[in-house]
Amino acid sequence: MRSGSFDSHRVAIERRYSDFAKLHQTLRQEFDEELDEIALPRKLLTGNFNPECLQERRLALQDYVAKLYAKRCVRYSLHFANFFTDQEMRKAHNLLRAGQFGQSLRLLQLVLEVQEKLAPWQSATLSVHTLAALAVCHRDLEEPEEAYAAAHRALPAVRRYGLREYRAPLLQMLVDVGYALGRPVAQMQDELIAVSDAERGRVDTRSLKELVVHKFV
Repeated sequence: MRSGSFDSHRVAIERRYSDFAKLHQTLRQEFDEELDEIALPRKLLTGNFNPECLQERRLALQDYVAKLYAKRCVRYSLHFANFFTDQEMRKAHNLLRAGQFGQSLRLLQLVLEVQEKLAPWQSATLSVHTLAALAVCHRDLEEPEEAYAAAHRALPAVRRYGLREYRAPLLQMLVDVGYALGRPVAQMQDELIAVSDAERGRVDTRSLKELVVHKFV
């Protein structure tokens, strides 16, 4: 996939026919009338390993996705965005929980690339959790510069769209890592205190790692 005709950087993901079938069923449940004229290509009953048949089905599925994208309601749907990232995100979280931060990091970076390509028609909040997970992996791999950068990228959308569960944990990580890096953290410390005072009893007391780890439990 790429985000436009001038985007020379392509990102590849793999999906089975059953994944397309599940997406189609989910979208039809929500947008039945809008998708009335869009049919999912039929599953091959024979010739599954014939190169010509495979290429024909690949092109048919590519055309199917293009037709879905042409529908505004679909391309703004979270179901559509998750189709391209959910499998990799779940694998990344399983690896993160197992302490395999390097492998998790590689998958999360792929997810972030896909989400950035989806960005023109998706919410700015789409990549917040991915950036938070990246920050956790970088920190635990003792890469504080990268951890700080990922957390810092996530913070503006968290502030703007009121993603309360992420705000205090992100600020706490930025203060901790920023202090170790010698960055100015006084303003973020003040913001963290203000958030804690304003939302006393409601502010999320979990660390960013705890928040990320439990996301897909």
